[in-house]
Amino acid sequence: MNNRIEVLLVEDNPYDAELSINSLKENHLANEIMHVTDGAEALDFIYCRGKYEGRDKVHPKIILLDLKMPRVSGIEVLEQLKSDEDTKSIPVIVLTSSNLDPDIEACYRLGVNSYITKPIAFEDFAKTVINLGFYWMLVNKQKGEMQARKL
Repeated sequence: MNNRIEVLLVEDNPYDAELSINSLKENHLANEIMHVTDGAEALDFIYCRGKYEGRDKVHPKIILLDLKMPRVSGIEVLEQLKSDEDTKSIPVIVLTSSNLDPDIEACYRLGVNSYITKPIAFEDFAKTVINLGFYWMLVNKQKGEMQARKL
């Protein structure tokens, strides 16, 4: 199996997680998606500790991050990632139901790349995930792409 995770989905709601994964895969926007259910597990995955100890330390191309989760919140995950030289360049997209100004302001202050409020309607949510995937996986140029093309 390819150790290259394209999308790390950090989502505690199984319905939203399934919808996100299906939308990305059905539209061929990501082959390798890792789903974790809380912020603590996300940090363990990224930093290769706990049950992820021994995995190749290859960062995901993008992290889709919910905010309101058990154990470690999305804001705490974002804070740790963006304060670490090794992980701060990983694009993080907050995909959450919170449209509260303090959450939005905190995320941008910490360095989030984008903040998107989850639509309630099934079709709208699926379209949002597809559009996110299309932009971040196909349109946006990421660090290291030009260097990899030269090799």
